[in-house]
Amino acid sequence: MDFQPVLDDIVSTLKPELGAGKVASYIPALARVSPHQLGIALRTREGAEYCAGDATTLFSIQSVSKVFSLTLAMRNLGEVLWQRMGREPSGNPFNSLVQLEAEHGVPRNPFINAGAIAVADRLVSTCGDGRAEILALLSSLCGEAVAFDEEVAASEAATGFRNIALANFMKGFGNIDNDVAPVLDLYFHQCSVAMNCVQLARAIGYLCNDGAHPLDGSALVSDRQARRINSLMLTCGTYDAAGEFAFRIGLPCKSGVGGGIVAVLPDTLSLCVWSPGLDETGNSLLGMKALEMFVARTGLSVF
Repeated sequence: MDFQPVLDDIVSTLKPELGAGKVASYIPALARVSPHQLGIALRTREGAEYCAGDATTLFSIQSVSKVFSLTLAMRNLGEVLWQRMGREPSGNPFNSLVQLEAEHGVPRNPFINAGAIAVADRLVSTCGDGRAEILALLSSLCGEAVAFDEEVAASEAATGFRNIALANFMKGFGNIDNDVAPVLDLYFHQCSVAMNCVQLARAIGYLCNDGAHPLDGSALVSDRQARRINSLMLTCGTYDAAGEFAFRIGLPCKSGVGGGIVAVLPDTLSLCVWSPGLDETGNSLLGMKALEMFVARTGLSVF
């Protein structure tokens, strides 16, 4: 299938709606990002790439990074990782403290903030330099050097009071092994990574290829681990809107409050859409519409 006309049509159709939604103003560095932007990129399992709109504009990947930190942790720890966190949808806001208290400091899944902080703790324990390993993984997967946006990392550290509370709360339950400061430093930095749609569609490609590296074909994770990551993306990857995403789109997705969403159709392709304006659940408003239009126009879905 030639996907270029499909992507061009999606961007053209949504152009009148640019600016819809609200940017993540609670992170000062993201509050200045113009919502009048929309990019989409696609990479097939065979390596063909297509893009449209603002697909080469760098943005803060935020919680999209949780897929890659989870990948590192699964590689380092295997099944032991799941002794400290669950695999169920939360049904609550991604930064909720209430659920964490009720469940004795054990995060419901690795894609809510508490779970991703717990993953960062495991990386602090198992990686010589967690920051360097995150960047090395992402750079390898997309074939280009990527970097942290230090302004965004500093902005998150200065205003991330709820994340600080989550980390200390889990520490109080014994579910964080390391000092809270380096764990949060790694978490804030992974969220601050700046990438574009083309890079992310390429980087997430191992999840549509049975865990094989999208560029060199080496085994990044096992096919079983790739299936598990995809299943978590489908059930937990879009905050408490995962059911709506499954209903309207039907692809494993992971979103971030920077406006990016990655999506995977196993054995076929990987996608990334980006538009900074968010809906009330913290997902990109136009990004979700773009994915829904893509599925409607191509008939491609896991269902």
